[in-house]
Amino acid sequence: MSAGRIRVGIGGWTYEPWRGTFYPDKLPHARELEHAASRMGAIEINGTYYSSFKPESFRKWADAAPQDFIFTVKASRFCTNRKVLADAGESVGRFVNQGLAALGDKLGPILWQFMPTKKFDREDFGAFLKLLPEKVDGVALRHALEVRHESFEDAAFVALARDTGAAIVFADKAGYPTIDEATADFAYARLQSAEEEIETGYSAAALDDWAKRAKGWAKGGRDTFVFMINGAKVRAPAAAEALTARLD
Repeated sequence: MSAGRIRVGIGGWTYEPWRGTFYPDKLPHARELEHAASRMGAIEINGTYYSSFKPESFRKWADAAPQDFIFTVKASRFCTNRKVLADAGESVGRFVNQGLAALGDKLGPILWQFMPTKKFDREDFGAFLKLLPEKVDGVALRHALEVRHESFEDAAFVALARDTGAAIVFADKAGYPTIDEATADFAYARLQSAEEEIETGYSAAALDDWAKRAKGWAKGGRDTFVFMINGAKVRAPAAAEALTARLD
């Protein structure tokens, strides 16, 4: 079986320190997404974590990106930042139905991010996973789970994710659990340890290692998404382009 497609990207596209480092100084703000999408393989939409948007917004974003581009979408905090996850059904429905389908074939996985203080509860988490829809308006949905408490380093959590077909996010950040398990037909990684004093965020050796790891995730046909997130955010675009060059 051939390897899956590897896409490297960044989180969001609006960040003032990127002007003059990633964006040309005089580039109109309205064209920042167009510029970013022309240089990246994917972008993680983070604004949806804080607010809801209309279908017209998703359609506009899709129109600004190249034909073969992918957006992943961060789920609303109202879905995941709660004491009882099993009660999130209404919030999940509201989030999914706000207009995600307007992205069409540019819609990638949905990222469900949980608070670092959220502990693994097998029954409650299992009930939450059953709330995640397979489709919205005829568009297939894929789900990625970013858990950030050590209690999720549990075979029962891995089994739940695998039964649901949801990917467990590989998080490169000190203090977060590192779970490298193939539980879905795609892989999702968020690299969060870039250093500002390094022009590409990560050293050449580290980027070589990440390229090797990404190729390993893509083995067997798994599409793979690797995002440069936080750390030294000003270096995220350069880190993404440097990693992409190694994969090409």
